[in-house]
Amino acid sequence: MFSRRHPYLFFLLVFAGIIAGASVVISVISFVSRDKGDLAFGEKVGVIRVEGPILESEPILDSLQKFGRADGIKAIVVRIDSPGGAVGASQEIYRQIRKTAENKPVIASMGNIAASGGYYIASATDGIIAAPGTVTGSIGVIMEYTNFRKLLEKIGVYPVVITSGKYKDMGSPLRKMTEDERRLLQNFVDTVHRQFIEDVAKGRKMKIKPVEEIADGRIMSGQTAKEHGLVDRMGNLTDAVNWAADKGGIRGEPKTVYLPKEKLPLVDYFMDRTSSELQKWLGRARTGELSGGYIYDPGARR
Repeated sequence: MFSRRHPYLFFLLVFAGIIAGASVVISVISFVSRDKGDLAFGEKVGVIRVEGPILESEPILDSLQKFGRADGIKAIVVRIDSPGGAVGASQEIYRQIRKTAENKPVIASMGNIAASGGYYIASATDGIIAAPGTVTGSIGVIMEYTNFRKLLEKIGVYPVVITSGKYKDMGSPLRKMTEDERRLLQNFVDTVHRQFIEDVAKGRKMKIKPVEEIADGRIMSGQTAKEHGLVDRMGNLTDAVNWAADKGGIRGEPKTVYLPKEKLPLVDYFMDRTSSELQKWLGRARTGELSGGYIYDPGARR
């Protein structure tokens, strides 16, 4: 009955199902074969890109684990182009790099910028390469917000806030911060900052004191960072790959492997197209452009 009333929609749904099913099969087969071909055979260097703000750790953790398990990957390069980001995500990546480095050499390659959280994760590797002009360092923690209290008072807006405890709206932009709250937040920032310093010292095999002296949030060039012991060598991504290959025991010119993105492009493409066609069809159905002006009404009597 459905196919008789709406042949266009029925055909479109059947066609979409066939295409989606075929796309999934093709994408999975190509992904698996490519993954096995790249990771299982030969001796290669796996390259992981960390780009932009570090807001989540899962994709990087997954890549580190895959390269760590792959027999064909003898060493790993973490290519960093990031100004930093969330503390928790940076610490999770730092920990996973340390665990991976127990079995395979991991080298950090710094691009334009590898500061704050970007440097945090780099310090976990077996070695760091940067360009002389790379922006790095910024070993510090920041917490900031804008207070709108006076502005709201000028326009006659007085917010009302109800909390379950006196610290629940701490840092609210609607009122002045109390000294007690300021001390609490400062203690939190100092604690995380201390964790940052200790992890850098541990990863770089440095004493705490030299790290403390430069852990005031300052940025520095790659060349200056090398003078302070935060970077090992000057160079580019190719130099980092060669260094990783040498540490991994790869002979000859090393080949690199980049993991494909997790999404399945063909599925996304066909599903987007199908969704677009369905929306167009429904739009025409509502205006009576289909079936000779007949508009389907599920509530109409037969």
